Amino acid sequence: MNKNMPLMDANALQKMIGKRILIGFTYLWQDGSFCEQKQMHGTISRADQKSGFTVVLEGKRAGETYYLPPDANGFKVAPPGEYREHSTGDIVVNPDFISEWTVTKPDTPPKC
Repeated sequence: MNKNMPLMDANALQKMIGKRILIGFTYLWQDGSFCEQKQMHGTISRADQKSGFTVVLEGKRAGETYYLPPDANGFKVAPPGEYREHSTGDIVVNPDFISEWTVTKPDTPPKC
């Protein structure tokens, strides 16, 4: 775990259990160029300061589980409304939180 990551306190984590979350990932190549975006959504079923969040996914990924770190920078309260996942087409209505992450892939873009 990154020592610079601002962890959420135990009370805040417990209040997030049962809340709905929309998760978005932007993947970049090592040179900073765009690779792809992915989205998913679900309900937070577990939250812990060490192991992070367990999210039970819904929609096209129903039945899958996803894990997120307990990083306070990765979460914000979602404004009310409808959100369309561009990668799946699922529509998420009034999620409680949005979690956005940028991931740098370990390799370089493939040559065309």
